[in-house]
Amino acid sequence: MLRTLFAAALALALAPLAAQAQTYRCVDKEGHKHYSQTIPEACVGQMIEQLNSQGVVINRILPPPTPEQRAAQKAAAQKKAQEAEAAKEQERLDKALLATYTSAQDIEDARARSLAENRRAASDFKKRIAELEKQRAAQDKELQPYTGGKRPPARLTMDIKNTQSDLAAQNELLAQKQKEIAQMNAKYDDDKKRFLELTGHPAAAR
Repeated sequence: MLRTLFAAALALALAPLAAQAQTYRCVDKEGHKHYSQTIPEACVGQMIEQLNSQGVVINRILPPPTPEQRAAQKAAAQKKAQEAEAAKEQERLDKALLATYTSAQDIEDARARSLAENRRAASDFKKRIAELEKQRAAQDKELQPYTGGKRPPARLTMDIKNTQSDLAAQNELLAQKQKEIAQMNAKYDDDKKRFLELTGHPAAAR
């Protein structure tokens, strides 16, 4: 049924050329050539050539795409749409960048302002860590008499536990703050590089 419908659709599509067309030609899956005044049954699903009375090809009818070809076409269309969307977003970001800064120095000034608070916070974490490490060393010294299985006071055990917990928390906060600083630096590096490219100074961006 599908083959019949396809043949009928082809015939309708070629109706305007019927006066000129004399022969249809195709090569089937086995490599055999077929010629006919109407579309041969064996040509369904294959590329069909339409010849005039002199045997010159005047039209080619491509076969319908296979499921794999349709999937590839769909994937290609999706990729093209994604690329177009990415280009549109990049254009928006570029416009915003040029509207925000007037020079590379503006970007460096913004970097300095943004990093100042984070660097102060990182410095505070480092100071607190140093205090806790000093406190922990004093606790270890206090713990020295309690060797050979002698149990230390519950207060000292609890103090050590609390200090270790605080020390772990401060180190985690410091690591997070240092990560934020690195990310901010990378962002301003990218902004500066793109700004210089957009304003005609790509060499200075490297």
